Amino acid sequence: MAAADITDKGLDRRTLLIGGGLGVGLLLAWELWPRDYPANVAAAPGETVMGAFLKIDTAGRVTVIVPQAEMGQGIWTALPQALADELGADWRQVGVEPAPISPLYANRLIAGDYGEAHVPHFLRGVGRWAAGEWATRNALMITAGSTSIRAFERPFRDAGAFARALLCMAAGKRLGVDWQACDTEAGFVVRGDDRFRFGELAAEAAGFTPPVKAPLRKPGEGNISGKSMPRLDLPSKVDGSARFAGDVRLPNMLFASVRHGPLGDTRLVGEDVAAADTVWGVSAVVRGDGWVAALANNWWAADHALDKMRPRFATGGTLPDSAGVARALDTALGGAGETLVSVGKAGEAFSGPGLIDAVYAVPLQAHATIEPLVATARVDGDRLEVWVPTQAPGLARAAVAAATGFGNVIVYPTLVGGGFGRKLENDAAVQAATLAIRAKRPVQVMWSRGEEMRRGRHGAPAKARLTARLGARGEIAAWRARIATGAGDGVRRLTGHGSSSDGHAMVDGALPPYAIPAVAIEHAAADIGIESGVWRSGAHSYTAFFTESFVDELAAHRGKDMLAFREAMLAHAPRLAHCLAAAAGAGGWSGKTHAGEGLACHSAFGSHIALYVQAAHEGGRIKVARMVAAVDAGRLINPDIVRQQIESGLVWGLASALGDDITFTRGLPDQVSFDSLSLPRLKDIPDIHVEMVASHEAPGGVAELGVPVVAPAIANAIFSATGKRLRSLPLSLA
Repeated sequence: MAAADITDKGLDRRTLLIGGGLGVGLLLAWELWPRDYPANVAAAPGETVMGAFLKIDTAGRVTVIVPQAEMGQGIWTALPQALADELGADWRQVGVEPAPISPLYANRLIAGDYGEAHVPHFLRGVGRWAAGEWATRNALMITAGSTSIRAFERPFRDAGAFARALLCMAAGKRLGVDWQACDTEAGFVVRGDDRFRFGELAAEAAGFTPPVKAPLRKPGEGNISGKSMPRLDLPSKVDGSARFAGDVRLPNMLFASVRHGPLGDTRLVGEDVAAADTVWGVSAVVRGDGWVAALANNWWAADHALDKMRPRFATGGTLPDSAGVARALDTALGGAGETLVSVGKAGEAFSGPGLIDAVYAVPLQAHATIEPLVATARVDGDRLEVWVPTQAPGLARAAVAAATGFGNVIVYPTLVGGGFGRKLENDAAVQAATLAIRAKRPVQVMWSRGEEMRRGRHGAPAKARLTARLGARGEIAAWRARIATGAGDGVRRLTGHGSSSDGHAMVDGALPPYAIPAVAIEHAAADIGIESGVWRSGAHSYTAFFTESFVDELAAHRGKDMLAFREAMLAHAPRLAHCLAAAAGAGGWSGKTHAGEGLACHSAFGSHIALYVQAAHEGGRIKVARMVAAVDAGRLINPDIVRQQIESGLVWGLASALGDDITFTRGLPDQVSFDSLSLPRLKDIPDIHVEMVASHEAPGGVAELGVPVVAPAIANAIFSATGKRLRSLPLSLA
C-alpha cells in the first residue's frame, strides 16, 4: 500500500474523516475502500506465509510477526506465546520479527478508547467503531497505553488457530480423514500414531481455504501460554548481537550530532563554522529549523564540533521557565474549566459549608530513557529508508514523508532502548532524513543526553484542587476534582487529529474507584509555554496521586483506618478490593497505629493494583524500605514478564516520587544529565514483593500499572510516620 498520510493536508475521499478528531462528521467512500487487506509479510526461501502473523519454514521453524515495538517489556515473547499455544508449536522453534506497516496491524483498541472518550455518551459505540476504522485505514500501528496484550492477544490466538486448522487439513488430506480428526502438539500434526512436522505440511497447508471460524483451545492447552517461557529477545541482548538503532552501520555513512536552542520561538542566528573545521573528521555543518547539526566520520567528532562552534540562538517572546509554569497552572486552576465527568447531583453537593479541600501538584517529569533519540537515513534513488526505534512506525513514516516530500519512505523499526512514550516522537528521524538528502550520503543522527533533556517532551505538569463532603457515617458523600494541566496536544501533534486541548486524556484515571454518590471531574487547560509529551502511565501517574492522597486525608479527618475506609467503598469493585486486601495482608497491615505504613490502589489499563509501602524520614531524606504490591491483571500469558513489568513500574514510580522532576530557567532545563535528576540508585531500591492474584478474566495491561500507586502510597506512609501531609512531587520534608 502507499504510505498513509495522517495529516489534514493528505485527506481525500479514501480517508475516514472524523470532524474534530474522532467524533462526528463521518464521511466514508465504502465502494472505493477495500474490506480486506492482503498480508505484506516478506518470505525468505523455504518460508511459507500463513496469514499476517506467522510463517513456517521447511525445517518447522515458526516465525511470529509482531506489530508492537519491543522496548524491554517482553511483548516479542508474550504475543508469540499466545499464538504458539494455539498453534501447538514447539517453543524451541519459535522466532519473531517486526511486522511491516499495514492496516492489518492497526491498534484499534487505543484508537477506540480515544474515540469513545470524545463523543457524547449516546454515541459511544459509534465513536469507538469510527476511531477503529480510522486507525485501520491509516495503518495506525502504535505501542502505547498498555494496550499491546489487550489489543492483540485474541488476533494472535485466532492466527494460531487458523494455521492449526490449515495444517490439519493438509495432514487430513494425506491420511484420507476429516481434518478435525487431527490435532497439533510440540510442532507436529498428530492423529494417533501418525505424525507430520509442521515444516513438511506448511506449503501444502497454505493452499487450503481456512474454516469460517477456527476453534480456539483453552489458553494453556498448548503447554506454552500461562507459563514463564524463556524470552525470545534476551539471548541476543545478552551476547550483544541485538541490533538497536545506534548499532546501524551503512557504507559511507556519516554521523551527526544536533544542537537546539532554548524552548520557545527559537531560531539559529550564528555559529563559528571555522571552529568546527579544526575538529578532525568533521565534513559539514547543516542548519535546520531551530537547530544546527555537525556531520563527521564519528559521533564524538560531530558533537565536539558543536561545542566548539558555540551556536547562538534568538527566541521571540518570553522564554518559558518553571515559575511561569506554576503561574499558568494556578491561573487555570482558578479560572473556568470544563466538566468532563458528572455523576449524581454533583452541582448541589458542593453548596454550603462543611467541605474539605486540598491542593496537589506534580512537576514536569523526565523520560530519562537509556537510549536517546537516534535514527539513520539513506536515499536510494526515489526511495528514502529510515532505521528508527519507534513506537509508531506509520506515524514516523508519515512525519518523514511530510518533511522531505518523498512519497516512497521505508521505515525499518529497530529494538527500542526505553520507550515510555518518548519514542513516539519523530524529531531524530526527520533530522536524519533531511541530513541524508543534503549530504547525499547515509546519516545517523544521535541526540546527546543534554539534547534529550533540553528538547525532550517531558511528562506534563499538573495541579489539582480536590473537594469532598463527608456523610453522616463518615463516608464520602461527594467528590470534585479540578485538574489543571498543559494543553495536552500530544495526540493532535502526532496524528494530525484531535483538539488542541485534549482534556479527556489529561484527566484519565481521575474518576475514583470508590462508590461515591456525587462526583465531578473538571479539566482546566493551562498555557504553560512548554510542550509536554506522552509519559509512562500518562495522566494516571498524577490522577492516582491526587485521588489516593486525598482519600487518605479524608480517612484521617474522620479518624478512620485507611484500609477499612477504602474497603467500605469498594463493594462494587471486587477485583480492586481483593488486591487491596491482599497487599495489606502480605505487607502486614496491623489495623492499629500504622506508623510509617501507607496504602494506595488504582485500576487502569484493564488491570488492578494495590500497594503497601513502609517508609521513613532518615537523614533528611525519605527512605522507602519495603513495597508489597498485589496485582490482578487477568489471565497471565507469561507470569515472569508480568512480574518484571510491575517491578519496573514500581521503580519508575519511585523515581517519579522522589526526584525525576525537570525545572526550567530561561527556556533551558536546570537538569542536563542523569546525575542531576537525583534518580534512585541501586542502594535506594526497597525490598519489592509482587503478589499475582489468580484470575480467569481477559488479560489486562501491566507495563504502566505499577507507576501510579507509588507516590501516593509513599506520601501516605510519610504522613503516618511524621504527621506531615506531602501534596507535591517530588516528595520532600525540607
